[in-house]
Amino acid sequence: MSLIHATHSKESQAVEPESSYAIQATGLRKSFGETHALRGVDLQVPTGEMAILLGLSGSGKSTLLRSLNGLHRLTGGEATVLGEAIHTAKPRRMRSLRSRVGFIFQHFNLVGRLTCLENVLIGAAGRIRGPHYGLLTYTRAQRREALTHLERVGLGELAFQRADSLSGGQQQRVGIARALMQKPELILADEPVASLDPQNAANVMDLLFQICLENRITVVCTLHQVDLALEWGHRIVGLRNGTKVLDEPASALNRSRVLELYGQLEPEAEVIPQ
Repeated sequence: MSLIHATHSKESQAVEPESSYAIQATGLRKSFGETHALRGVDLQVPTGEMAILLGLSGSGKSTLLRSLNGLHRLTGGEATVLGEAIHTAKPRRMRSLRSRVGFIFQHFNLVGRLTCLENVLIGAAGRIRGPHYGLLTYTRAQRREALTHLERVGLGELAFQRADSLSGGQQQRVGIARALMQKPELILADEPVASLDPQNAANVMDLLFQICLENRITVVCTLHQVDLALEWGHRIVGLRNGTKVLDEPASALNRSRVLELYGQLEPEAEVIPQ
């Protein structure tokens, strides 16, 4: 089933100007030994925007994304995420912040032997105290909520099917439903369509776009495909060798302009059939 809407216009559904920012970062640096992954990157993402971090492999976009919720500790610079200064936050504060940030992984990170419904309920684990014992750990209201999220991503009829029996595109939609189960204020998506065929990639990007618009959830998504970035991003931030080389509204850009700023052609993305 295709989730793509007949039309979507970023011009008619543009982000309203807001005084608040989900992310404000200045001079971010991250080194792994002698390797400098981020070299003084500035980033501002208004609340309710879908921002695309665009770059080739090794550009630093995944490092930047993972630094924003503390998966990578910054080497230098300052960053405030959802009002929390992550460059000075203690571990307890970072754990609290992560409960407000949904993370969508390139390789899905589902528990294959569990059902789709159980995987989505994992997103509510932060609300549960004590050990987890399957479906009965969660309240009836939480189980209904998880089913609603699965229906939102078009998989309600597969709620009790094992996650490892699904296609890649379906598994990524379960991952999105799990992130929504957290009730996030911010979603970070790290190459969410890298291993998907073009149709499934478009479905997933459209779903993230609609979540951003309808739920007013800020989305920051890393990609290396220029066309997808231009189609679904409100704004594009381009990285190359750990340095920001582009930061403009997607509506002001075209493919030639983006590639010109990269200074090199985008390689063909590897497509793994689903």
